[in-house]
Amino acid sequence: MKNQKTSAYIKVLSISSSIIALYIVAQLFTYSVEPNLPIKKDRAFKDSYAIFSLKIPEGINFAGEKTPYEKHWVKESLDRELLINTYWQSQTVLFIKRANRYFPIIEPILKEQGIPDDFKYLAVIESGLMPRAVSPAGAAGLWQFMSSTAGEYGLEVNSEVDERYHVQKSTVAACKYLKKSYDSYQNWSLVAASYNAGKAGINRQLDLQQANDYYDLLLGEETGRYVYRIIALKEILSNPKNYGFYVDEEDMYPKLKTETMTMNGSISNIADFAKSKNISYKELKDLNPWLRDNELTNSRKKTYEIDLPLKIARAGKTESISIPTETVVPNKISGSEVFIQTPGLQLK
Repeated sequence: MKNQKTSAYIKVLSISSSIIALYIVAQLFTYSVEPNLPIKKDRAFKDSYAIFSLKIPEGINFAGEKTPYEKHWVKESLDRELLINTYWQSQTVLFIKRANRYFPIIEPILKEQGIPDDFKYLAVIESGLMPRAVSPAGAAGLWQFMSSTAGEYGLEVNSEVDERYHVQKSTVAACKYLKKSYDSYQNWSLVAASYNAGKAGINRQLDLQQANDYYDLLLGEETGRYVYRIIALKEILSNPKNYGFYVDEEDMYPKLKTETMTMNGSISNIADFAKSKNISYKELKDLNPWLRDNELTNSRKKTYEIDLPLKIARAGKTESISIPTETVVPNKISGSEVFIQTPGLQLK
């Protein structure tokens, strides 16, 4: 009888152990399979996220000159720049915002000087539309003039005044260069390329390669991409929604409302001058980045126009400003500079 009870106990224990073992195996199998949630997330990601190749728009041109995109190297070069500038979204959004501020200043000057409107996009790739931009080589301002070239085209450059940072005056100087270059080439694409490589550099390649067209030249990386970059940004900034860019009007950088104070005197302390106008030193320098020091000696009695906020300018217009020389002058405060690394910053 005792043996029968023991045998029954062993059977029950064996069955229980088998059931527990089966349960453990089932649980191991269950957790070895990927959960459903990540699979659903993966499918949702694939359904909602997409990157598209881009079509080259028909009739694309630069300054009215047809771009021969039927040539495979031209099409592929345009494709590269359209893709880079479309999918480098943060940079291109900033270009769109800044263009709202600076294009209304640049456009009438280009028109007055007889330069095609498309050249405003050259300023975009030169400086990113940052008036304080400085290249590693020392080219400065919206149009990236070297100091030696700036003087040749009528810009004043010294420790106190550097008109390479003056948006209007540097735009006029750039127009002078472009017109002179067009007299040589009678071709706007070559004019744009010469802004990057210099006329001597372009002439050397035209002679060496026995060519007369930018699109048939084999050039270095910077100049070889230069005109294509201009065309790509022209296309994107002209039709931003076609490339997925939606920037509300309220998010654009507005054109600053200013009036000018004409002066032919000196300012011994620009910080004090700003304070006397109830604005900060920073705001004054932001409106006038061409003022490079904390004083304006103006020993030659030249006439300058200083931009001030509209309400300030109306309250205090004057012909000659001179802060008393006994004012204590603090340590020199130079203008802020933005160093950029972009192709084509040296204008030769």
